[in-house]
Amino acid sequence: MATACALHILVKTEKEAKALLIQIKKGKNFGQLAKRHSLCPSGKKGGDLGEFRRGQMVKAFDDVVFKKDLLTVHGPVKTRFGYHLIKTLYRN
Repeated sequence: MATACALHILVKTEKEAKALLIQIKKGKNFGQLAKRHSLCPSGKKGGDLGEFRRGQMVKAFDDVVFKKDLLTVHGPVKTRFGYHLIKTLYRN
């Protein structure tokens, strides 16, 4: 079974996610922004979700983690939880 490790920032609106993405592209630290802005409990750990298997996350999230480039911030990705910025660290 495929596994991956990812960081994410979860916010309520697409506008918030896009504003954070601009800050990340300008060099702001992903983990610090996650601690400050993410609505997910993982925000306290800089957005670190740890390692998880394909299918443990909602489909839109899984699709990014298991199909898109590694170490690149993707998003905003809309799910029922809100809007995510996702950075996949590795996958097996």
